[in-house]
Amino acid sequence: MHELTFITKEALFLVLVASAPPVAMSLVVGFIISVFQATTQIQEQTLSFAPKVIVVFGVLALSGAWIGSQLLRFTFHVFDRFPYLIGR
Repeated sequence: MHELTFITKEALFLVLVASAPPVAMSLVVGFIISVFQATTQIQEQTLSFAPKVIVVFGVLALSGAWIGSQLLRFTFHVFDRFPYLIGR
């Protein structure tokens, strides 16, 4: 049971780490666009959506190899620890 808890904790941490770059850049771009909209009083909805989508896809394209390697490393770790999970 302890091993399963550890793997679950590690999986949740991996989700946070892997999703941090796109989420952080989306927050930064959203903040910059919100400040721009507040100063110019432009209230166009697509003005905030389109740049965030472009930035998130760009960040995923740049960090995709790293995210994939982290997921692969975690998967190998889980498969290596599988005998301990089933109690053998």
